[in-house]
Amino acid sequence: MDIETMRSICRSFRGVTEDVKWGHDLVFSVGLKMFCVVELDETPVSASFKVKDEEFEEMTNRQGFKPAPYVARYKWVLIDDITRMSRSDWEFYLQQSYKLVKEKLPLKIRKELDNN
Repeated sequence: MDIETMRSICRSFRGVTEDVKWGHDLVFSVGLKMFCVVELDETPVSASFKVKDEEFEEMTNRQGFKPAPYVARYKWVLIDDITRMSRSDWEFYLQQSYKLVKEKLPLKIRKELDNN
């Protein structure tokens, strides 16, 4: 997995925006809410994303994963090297993170996203 492939996956979801925050983090958002953060200035490249509540503990116990700094209480995990997961795993977890974040958006914003 590489950053360009992650970008391609994230940008395939409806209403996704991307920008660089904090000077070095590539952030993917839906309805102005983040669902994936890729740390560009680290080698290897790391990333954070939201998981289901019931998956959080199991994910953070996997090799290379830990609770994401600042957002772990919202069930975000940090993977220390994006190459640890296959493309199919990334497709699954990025789409899931996108959906989890989108579900929490106000109804009006969700309807706008679904109609565009």
